[in-house]
Amino acid sequence: MCDNNITLNTRKRKKIVLVNRCGRMGNRLALFANFAALAEELDCTIVNCPFHSYAKSFVNTSKDIYCRYPVTTEKSIWDRIPGAADIIRGTRIFSHTTRAASSLIERWNIGKKSISTLREDKSTPITSLESPQIIDAITKADIVFANGWKFRAPNWVEKHAEAIRDYFRPVKEIEATAHRAVEEVRQNADVVVAVHMRRGDYRRWHSGKYFFSREQYAQWMLQMKKLFPESRVSFLLCSDEAFSEDDFQGLSVTAGPGNPTEDMHAMAGCDWIFGPLSTFSQWASFYGATPLFHLRDKSDQLELARFQISNLHEVPGTPLPEDSCSGL
Repeated sequence: MCDNNITLNTRKRKKIVLVNRCGRMGNRLALFANFAALAEELDCTIVNCPFHSYAKSFVNTSKDIYCRYPVTTEKSIWDRIPGAADIIRGTRIFSHTTRAASSLIERWNIGKKSISTLREDKSTPITSLESPQIIDAITKADIVFANGWKFRAPNWVEKHAEAIRDYFRPVKEIEATAHRAVEEVRQNADVVVAVHMRRGDYRRWHSGKYFFSREQYAQWMLQMKKLFPESRVSFLLCSDEAFSEDDFQGLSVTAGPGNPTEDMHAMAGCDWIFGPLSTFSQWASFYGATPLFHLRDKSDQLELARFQISNLHEVPGTPLPEDSCSGL
């Protein structure tokens, strides 16, 4: 029995198939996690082939060509054949096939009541997976194709946070590198603050609204340092552009590992995070249960009371295509 007093058929788990490749890693993690929360709440299985681009970075998705949540004991034939899964991920054939199948099924009403399609409401900031309408649509079908990027379930994400974090544990090499990066900074610091200095693609995303200069980041870092007058404050700076220590004089600054997945999880291991509006830092905050402040304007002032642990609810806006971006 779920919170909405709807009993699901537990003899056969419903499958929700994600269709969209919505930008890059942070976006896909946020979307996947919100559907994972729904799966926990409604006893469904999520199938997420569009996550293939990042599947090898996470323990559970690296073992399952279908990127299913929750973890399944069923191993597909493609995961049994050496090298087959990597070839499939590289071609994106499963993702293309899923999208084409979803379109045909919806157009021709194939499957009738046993297969349905969910589409986001473009007129609202988010499409709530917790709404009675969405739940009703899911309960009426055996297979549901989910088309969209704005699906969110913030209350369920908070409720099932530990299960979701456990599922998305990065592979040991990434986890070790991220942990080592933070521990090296901690050797000479009482407080470690992660700074997400995203610049590359933000020059044009939202017409540069969240593109800030290095000087502006340095000012925010000085603000943050002043909030801990009795402590040694050091910064782990994760950026998609090279920078010089001269840009941050008077501050203890260490560059992140450099690989986006390692940077993301190093940020998660810090005490505080700030950076421009982004699912990248949202995920770091959620995964590490680390308070986050999103910069939305160059006049923003940092206050500890305004930092919050993300529940992955906020949709930053229409994501840039994965292939048109670089870095973080």
